[in-house]
Amino acid sequence: SWSAISTILFRLFIRLPYIRNLVSKELEKADKTISQKCREIYCNEKFLTNLPKKGMKSEKILEEFRRYQKLIKLDFKGGRVSGAVYSTMSEEVINLVTSVYRETAYSNPLHPEVFPNITKMEAEIIRMVLNLYHGDENCCGSITSGGTESIVLAIKAYRDYARSVRGIRKPEIVVPQTAHAAFNKACQYFCIKCRSIPIDPKTFKADVKAMERAVNGNTILLVGSACGYPHGIIDDIQALAKVARKYNIPLHVDCCLGGFLVPFVNDAGFHIDPVDFSVPGVTSISCDTHKYGFTPKGSSIIMYSDKKYRQFQYSFTTEWPGGIYISPTIAGSRCGGNIATCWAALLHYGYNGYVESTRKILTVQRRIMNELEKVDGLYVLGEPLLSVIAFGSKKFDIYRLT
Repeated sequence: SWSAISTILFRLFIRLPYIRNLVSKELEKADKTISQKCREIYCNEKFLTNLPKKGMKSEKILEEFRRYQKLIKLDFKGGRVSGAVYSTMSEEVINLVTSVYRETAYSNPLHPEVFPNITKMEAEIIRMVLNLYHGDENCCGSITSGGTESIVLAIKAYRDYARSVRGIRKPEIVVPQTAHAAFNKACQYFCIKCRSIPIDPKTFKADVKAMERAVNGNTILLVGSACGYPHGIIDDIQALAKVARKYNIPLHVDCCLGGFLVPFVNDAGFHIDPVDFSVPGVTSISCDTHKYGFTPKGSSIIMYSDKKYRQFQYSFTTEWPGGIYISPTIAGSRCGGNIATCWAALLHYGYNGYVESTRKILTVQRRIMNELEKVDGLYVLGEPLLSVIAFGSKKFDIYRLT
């Protein structure tokens, strides 16, 4: 396709000595800008480099902590930050999760016999989220530290599954260009080739036909987003699932960003096509609870349609002199407090609470999108249906707006 050809030409173009020098100069300029901003933030600050010889009193530590808090200049609590912070952080919720964390901060689900309360909460969170995504009794999952870990674990599971079941030694995944960078990170970690396919230039969705052409005997996974970070576009998951079924390849749907919007959209009075386990061919979904689930940072869910995939996510060491060591996620020890606060927040908002928050978010999103389209010289990229809007201009350099 022309998109693929243009990508190749661009890569060749930036290798030209003159262009390479221009790029280097721009990178140097960016480095200086970032360094200058850091200097402005910390110009009058001294950094601790050694432990104090004597432990400090709690009052003194809290005094220093509050001084550090003054380094924050952006009004993220007032909604003046794009992304980064997703919760309204009401006093009621803060008090709730603080109370729960106080009692679970030093718990560790690596030892379920010691902390059965955390194990129960973890199981309940996974099943509640699975049910939101129409998972049946065969579906399963794990709680992770965030969307990146959920994606990395899925890639690890599919690599090992393909090696064991299909004998694939040179694995490849096929992703749209807009797939989250965590897929590239996972491929770097696990020596997997990531075939990043240009998207449809009009809809900004994954180019399903181009992705199908990229499938070969080493393909272990197809990927779609609901929605993607760059433009807020939901890929055609049903079309991707059809390709996945045709070639008997797993399909991962990345719902990290839209995780706690997707299940509630239709009840909130809007509409999206199914992107969950109700779509035959979808074998795994990543969903962040710590975004629009409004839980404290550090929780996400990786879900599978079948335990046969999840078992390859696990790490086993049986020859260690310290005994058999098994861990379901990348971390061995995990903070049970993260699980407990996630559990508490989910119960606090409940289904109706998330429907209402989804309604508010999408109502504002539609209003912003409509107003943008009225501005001469601006246009919205594709048809974003969730919380992200990307816009461009044919009249001026859009990056100057930043």
